[in-house]
Amino acid sequence: MAIANAPMAGLAFWARNNLLESILLVLGALLLTRLADWIRGVWVARIDAQAAGADGLVASEAAKHRHVMAQVITWTTLAIIYVVTAVLVITTLGVPVAGLVAPAALLSAALGFGLQRFVQDIGAGLFLTGEKQYGYGDLVKMDVNGVSDPSTGTVEEVTLRVTRLRSDSGEVIIIPNGQITQVTNLSRNWSRAVIDVPVPNRVDVGHASEVLQKAGEDVYNDERMRRMMLDAPAVIGVERMEVHQFSMRMVARTLPGMQFLVGRELRARIAQGFWAEGVIVSAEIDTDESSEAPS
Repeated sequence: MAIANAPMAGLAFWARNNLLESILLVLGALLLTRLADWIRGVWVARIDAQAAGADGLVASEAAKHRHVMAQVITWTTLAIIYVVTAVLVITTLGVPVAGLVAPAALLSAALGFGLQRFVQDIGAGLFLTGEKQYGYGDLVKMDVNGVSDPSTGTVEEVTLRVTRLRSDSGEVIIIPNGQITQVTNLSRNWSRAVIDVPVPNRVDVGHASEVLQKAGEDVYNDERMRRMMLDAPAVIGVERMEVHQFSMRMVARTLPGMQFLVGRELRARIAQGFWAEGVIVSAEIDTDESSEAPS
């Protein structure tokens, strides 16, 4: 009878010790995960509060990078917690880790070929975050390997493996970091709205310049728009000439990401100015919004 009860006693001892310890390890990992997420939330909230106190319109470049670092550090911490917990649980359950070395080596070699892209994504993510190529809230245009059209949107999340963008239409675009071939940051340091206005040849160039200058002054004197601009819009002059019209260019430096809003307001004021003068411009006013770093 004692011999028959020996297996049950051993199972009960294992459940009270090894199994209970494994469960405690898993619960501890879950608590650490919650703690890491909470710390990231507090960190991000503090970053947002500091950025809002400095400038209510746009986060600073340092704040954008700190956002990315908070996401990357949290993601890396969670990965380490999961891996360490898995190893400890396997050891606690009595599985001989030494005996798993050879199978693990073979499995790693087999998976290595399938995980090449995963490793490539992680490596690219390290360079992206370390070089501060873009940050949380940046408006970027990315050329992706294997995709003909570039992906444009606002950066919502950056991890070591993927970058998540939100397009103007609300779509979520998830791009593996290793597949990004070129990044155009449209909101780095400062941006610029470039507007080319087609004007009929019968209009005097000087008069057209005055209309454009007046429209730029009206926009710059608007308190709401002025907060988005670094300086007053400037009329560059005639950009190109055609048979029936010539094109005049106006540029305006803006805060990062504000070039689109400022450009739309400038086009509206320009159209109103020419209509008030009885000049009918082409139905379409060409525009180009770009971002440049200060020299």
